Amino acid sequence: MSLFVRKNVTAGVPAAFVALVLLTAGCAGQDDGTSSPEAGSTASATPHGYVEGAQEAAEQQSRLVLNDPATGDTRVLDLITGGAHEESRTTGTTELTTDGRFGYFHTPDGTRVLDAGTWTVDHGDHVHYYRAAIRDAGRFPAGSGARVRGDAAVTAVTGEDGRATVHRRADLEEGRVGSPRTLPGTHAGTVVPYAEHLLTLTGDGQGGTPKVAVYDREGGRVESPDTTCEDPAGDAVTRRGVVFGCADGALLVREDDGDFTAERIPYGRDLPAGERASSFRHRAGSDTLTAPAGDRAVWVLDVTERTWTRVETGPVVAANTAGEGSPLLVLETDGALHGYDTATGEQVARTGRLLTGNPRAGGGGRGPVIEVDRSRAYLNDPEGSRVHEIDYNDGLRVARTFDLDMKPALMVETGR
Repeated sequence: MSLFVRKNVTAGVPAAFVALVLLTAGCAGQDDGTSSPEAGSTASATPHGYVEGAQEAAEQQSRLVLNDPATGDTRVLDLITGGAHEESRTTGTTELTTDGRFGYFHTPDGTRVLDAGTWTVDHGDHVHYYRAAIRDAGRFPAGSGARVRGDAAVTAVTGEDGRATVHRRADLEEGRVGSPRTLPGTHAGTVVPYAEHLLTLTGDGQGGTPKVAVYDREGGRVESPDTTCEDPAGDAVTRRGVVFGCADGALLVREDDGDFTAERIPYGRDLPAGERASSFRHRAGSDTLTAPAGDRAVWVLDVTERTWTRVETGPVVAANTAGEGSPLLVLETDGALHGYDTATGEQVARTGRLLTGNPRAGGGGRGPVIEVDRSRAYLNDPEGSRVHEIDYNDGLRVARTFDLDMKPALMVETGR
């Protein structure tokens, strides 16, 4: 494994120094609501952004959470130091998801919550990056098929039966699940925390078609747009709002000064169920979403422009993109990573074979995925017991390869 440590360098000045200066400048002008000398002294002792037990850093502190459902082997790979931390086993994991800090191991017996110890706090004009110890935070009763979504204040868990519970984020940060609040009714879609509210789709639309519903954090129903979503599948949070996948395209739900609106982004034509976008992947903070469009194409949804683009590819195993002019990354059945120009649909880059064995061998969500952040992409090779780091802005160059002592069949990135 290479000892190269990822950094962004500006005009010969170390990136960590530049980021630290910008971070400090961005926080310096913030009013903490105090003006007395005593209060000022307290503010100096406890800097803006301080988090007890965590170390603040000048750059994103990315880690990969890895699991082998067959053996239960679990590792947290620190992408800054290159070290892999062994964690307690979790066998039978059917899906591994994250909200940017916590890894959620979905099993038939419940969902294990692992605090990966890295996260980002975005204040709009500046961000804070943190790293802390890795630790378990308990289990949610809802297991396989549960959908977990979170923000800075709450984490919502929607079970296969459509019932949802809401947990305090502060409890998870303290290493415990805590006592959840049960959200009324059942939900046809995932409950998504957004803009200090909870967005979901309920079955009380005309003819039983799922309809947009908005709740406050106490579980009270508030005014919401009278909009339905037929056959909901897939969701994503973007800076433009929350996207729900529907039979006719996407539904974008936004908040503006306390008012919620819904806008359709249609495909423009009827599609068979197998060619619709049913699950979205994207870089955290990006407004460009990807989803398989059948077996040999990928949908790219530009939420800002409200447009769908279908990119014809080879047989698709996994796809993702950083957005903002970056290539569409597609892992195909030849075991290579392909880069496509989303505007023209042309292939612009291709790696050699990166995977060992059959890329589709995992099945059921247990197999290669592409995780993307602001400068790198990560591809897990379960049979080869390794993870590749890809510089997608440099012709898909393999920047680093991490050799592991387990099969990383499931992978998510935290620190975002």
